[in-house]
Amino acid sequence: MEPLTTQTFNGDGTQTPTRSAGSVTALSVTAEPGAEPGSDVGPAGDSTPVDDGASANGEALAVPFRDLGISEAICSGLEAAGIFTTFPIQALTLPLALRGQDIIGQARTGTGKTLAFGIPLLRLIEEGPAAGDSVTEVRGRAPQALVVVPTRELAIQVADDLRTAAVNLRVRVLTVYGGRAYEPQIDALAAGVDIVVGTPGRLLDLAERRHLDLSEVRALVLDEADKMLDLGFLPDVERIVRLTPEQRQTMLFSATMPGDVVTLARRHMRRPTNVRAEGHDEPASAPRTEQYVFRAHQMDKIEVLARVLQARNRGLTMVFCQTKRAADQVATALASRGFAVATVHGDLGQGQRERALRAFRSGKVDVLTATEVAARGLDVDDVTHVVNYECPDDEKTYVHRTGRTGRAGRAGVAITFVDWRDMPRWKLINDALSLGRPEPEETYSTSEHLYAQLDIPREATGTLPRAMRDRAGLEAEALEDIGETGRIRSPRPRRGRGSAGRGSRRGAAARGGSGQTRKNAGDGTAAADGEAVRTRRRRRTRAGREISGEQPAREAERRLSTDQADAGQAGAGPSAQKPAARLGGKRRAAARGGNQPEATRRKAS
Repeated sequence: MEPLTTQTFNGDGTQTPTRSAGSVTALSVTAEPGAEPGSDVGPAGDSTPVDDGASANGEALAVPFRDLGISEAICSGLEAAGIFTTFPIQALTLPLALRGQDIIGQARTGTGKTLAFGIPLLRLIEEGPAAGDSVTEVRGRAPQALVVVPTRELAIQVADDLRTAAVNLRVRVLTVYGGRAYEPQIDALAAGVDIVVGTPGRLLDLAERRHLDLSEVRALVLDEADKMLDLGFLPDVERIVRLTPEQRQTMLFSATMPGDVVTLARRHMRRPTNVRAEGHDEPASAPRTEQYVFRAHQMDKIEVLARVLQARNRGLTMVFCQTKRAADQVATALASRGFAVATVHGDLGQGQRERALRAFRSGKVDVLTATEVAARGLDVDDVTHVVNYECPDDEKTYVHRTGRTGRAGRAGVAITFVDWRDMPRWKLINDALSLGRPEPEETYSTSEHLYAQLDIPREATGTLPRAMRDRAGLEAEALEDIGETGRIRSPRPRRGRGSAGRGSRRGAAARGGSGQTRKNAGDGTAAADGEAVRTRRRRRTRAGREISGEQPAREAERRLSTDQADAGQAGAGPSAQKPAARLGGKRRAAARGGNQPEATRRKAS
């Protein structure tokens, strides 16, 4: 197979060929100051379109959306939401994606990748159907764009961002994910949608049931591809991709490029352009995020956390735990200390998870404990602090967790608690990210440097003062009724030749209802409400010969008598018990006392 050749746009001022994982040939290309828009820069014989907005500093790529040839309807929708200029990944991606080119986008978390692929999708829907198709036919039958994401929360967020940009367009966006009832999603698909955003499991389920038609998809987006690989979704993603047409635009966005993701791109993309907003592949935290690492004891962590949550100028805070049980325990402990807290993890129902996120976004609670399910792509405004209650597994997890704050150029604070037993793991994370904190300072809830570094009032204790308990709490957020989940309500197919299956006849007979089955031993049939129904008759055989209906009863009686005789011989001896075993109660008593004198029998009685 021909190796995948990509051209990488970055701002490091170099033009050096590099080799990345999976035999992907990457070429770092930088736009020269005097290059015209759309000029060709690249190796001999390879035409590479280059955006003239690229500069020597990737952070300077703040280009107004109107300068990129985006329609007035989309620009006005973005401006209504307070979005006027691009981030680096958007400025580098949009000129190529708007021309229909396949894209591999790599950028730090929280840098606006959603609009980097969302605007080209909206432009595709706005321009109308392909040549030869009428608008009414296409808009009424199947989606034109598909976005695959790894988690339910990210699907909801991506769909909301698309609706924000498409507020002035007649674009129908549908979110499809598990944990919700099938019927509303099926009804929306039957009515017709333009863009479908969903998780792999539910998308594949609906496609296999033929409710989701992917034969008309003209643009496919795989967001957070490396996370889907970590969750084991890549085989399902492969099956979904095969259901789409070969002539389509494919955009893949991933923070890192593992070998399996490179193989996926090589197999399903056509000469993609690898766009990187930074000049390196290593993960890195947001530049404006202050990072603190404390070596805390397990029994004192909750006290330290309670004081961190009372720091001055603290806004919304996310607390990440390694396990679901730990997330519940931390939330319960904080709630008992007066904090307005909610939790999100995989054991909660979808309605409870969405309720917690709505309360967190609206400010009814200001602390959210979560597991890894909320560490990817979740974008919540005004998150000022992120706390790793336990040491993350690796440097990638650390980057994505701390990336929940300091997003879109804002400032943030990232705090990590490291236990003594976690020190070897933390040293690996520190070396990989070059944090310069190989030995975190030993910290307790009474340590002076904790109060000084995080600007915590000296009078703060482990309990939030009643005067500061001004949040409405999780109870103020209504729990949405999302309907029955996990199955489609449909009539069960009947089994058997009769009017009901064997199981239904057995159930009716047990209940004694009107449909009770009555067997006729003579002809081997059963009559239910006067109707003859064929039933199975069990053949009894011994040594290959069939036994009649009376013979089993006689055989059982004979075996019972033999067993009683054997028991009597063991207890009273053969001379007295063997004859009595074949007699009734009175005759057996007479046999025991018949040889005794009458006086002896009267005395014994």
